[in-house]
Amino acid sequence: MEGTDPVNKKLAAALSGGAVLVLALSGCGGDDSNDKLNSWAKQVCDAVQPQAKKIESANAAIQKQTSDNSSPADVRKTDSKAFQDMSAAYKAIGDAVDKAGAPNVDGGEKKQQNAVKELHKISSSYADLKTQVDKLDTGDQGKFAEGLKSVAGELSKLSQSGSDALKKLEEGDVGKAMSEQESCKSASATPSASS
Repeated sequence: MEGTDPVNKKLAAALSGGAVLVLALSGCGGDDSNDKLNSWAKQVCDAVQPQAKKIESANAAIQKQTSDNSSPADVRKTDSKAFQDMSAAYKAIGDAVDKAGAPNVDGGEKKQQNAVKELHKISSSYADLKTQVDKLDTGDQGKFAEGLKSVAGELSKLSQSGSDALKKLEEGDVGKAMSEQESCKSASATPSASS
């Protein structure tokens, strides 16, 4: 399994970037007396927490599979399920932000719409990665390693694809309100896959 091992490590490293997107949804401190905004933040944070755990578990599964000397078939199976879970989790987070409505801040509606659009785009990108992984040839180690390298490249782009809309959603008062929520605090306390 030597040929695919360095690729697996690249895949794991690229994946840890994905966890950062979810943890970005956890705000950074401060206090705010805007009840509507606090209520919005609680709704979003409560919905994000279980999804953050799913993404963390998916990351952990890939990390574990890459640290073992796993067969290409096992790697494919694990990666496929992990990408499926991540796709579902990002979609659920997007749906939660959508359902919560616009935060009660200036430009809240645009911030919310941009975040939802980005989260759904990330979800469908993970679904595409699952499809790519499912098609990898596990019978030929060289081809499998090449295919995995391509997936790792896509994943790396996806992790960097910008959490811009999320960052914009969390600027100012929204971030403060989110940081006050217990569920966001515990979501951000989850160790990232890169540690």
